[in-house]
Amino acid sequence: MIITVVRPTELGPAEADAWRTMLDDGPVPANPFLSPEFSRAVGLQRPAVRVAVLTEADRCVGFFPFERRPLGLGRPIGDGICDAQGLVHSAQLTSWDTDALLRACRLYAWQFDHLTTGQGPFEAGITHRAGSPVIDLSGAAEGRDLFAHCSVRFRRDARAKERRLARRAGDIRFVFHESDPDALEKLMAWKSAQYLAKGKPDLFSRPWVAETLRELHRTRSPACSGVLSVLYAGDRPVAYHFGLRSQHMLCHWFPVYDPDVATFSPGLLHFRKLVEAAAAAGLSRIDLGKDDYEWKTSVKTGDAPVAEGHVARATPQAALRVRVRHSELVRRGRGLVAANPVLRAAALRVLDRS
Repeated sequence: MIITVVRPTELGPAEADAWRTMLDDGPVPANPFLSPEFSRAVGLQRPAVRVAVLTEADRCVGFFPFERRPLGLGRPIGDGICDAQGLVHSAQLTSWDTDALLRACRLYAWQFDHLTTGQGPFEAGITHRAGSPVIDLSGAAEGRDLFAHCSVRFRRDARAKERRLARRAGDIRFVFHESDPDALEKLMAWKSAQYLAKGKPDLFSRPWVAETLRELHRTRSPACSGVLSVLYAGDRPVAYHFGLRSQHMLCHWFPVYDPDVATFSPGLLHFRKLVEAAAAAGLSRIDLGKDDYEWKTSVKTGDAPVAEGHVARATPQAALRVRVRHSELVRRGRGLVAANPVLRAAALRVLDRS
């Protein structure tokens, strides 16, 4: 096997086509985060992004996107916003030499937090498994109720709130994809305000994140297209969502709503319309993303497996660097808890009960 490492923008049309074919026909899910378009969009903003191209007998058999950090630590591309990670490969490639791959990429280790299925040798490095909630849209064309699995209260409340919002602000209208770039700017401004209001780090304060979304909003490909959905009440936008879609899957990513109409649950109303529109567009699944939000548990029909962990080269130096990195993360975590009165009090309560 020959492994060549290039920038995403250096891939030719034939290589990008081979990558997409592997997503369509191979064992790795056809998730837009695993597409060449996502790698390219992030690579335009992150100079350390690379793709390892695996070839056998002059034929591409795999693509491994990654980002090289200082001292040879590897991370997924778009680290912090990428919801599916791994090596995209053909069905014929059932195994690969992890040590040789990392050496070709000039990495001592690669850390992941959303490893998808079909990852063969990488699975030996898994330290934690989880599920990403999904909604199965199959059967919608035959008239299946997409929310039949949800509680009666969920369905009743959504209909009642939609009627009340319409009486207050005007007729409810939903746009599955809004191509106006100003709408994306509005979403990011609202989302930044939401992050700050909840005391969370503002992702959009990082210029590369905002520029990546702008690039993906313009992207149109069967493997990856940006979808900006808007819910209107009258002429007023009350909820937005920006996600990525492939031919069969929509990835739920950045939702936000107008807090001035929060009593009407505009985010919930938008989500119901989004599910219906995705089914009407011929998509078969919505991936809601890995986290513990209660609303996702109430609407999901299943879970897609994802995993956290790392793989490292079989050298003493690599093992030492992994231990040092882990120690740094532990120290940072302890420092954050010690500096935050709320976290410190919670930690003390746990220790008192133990």
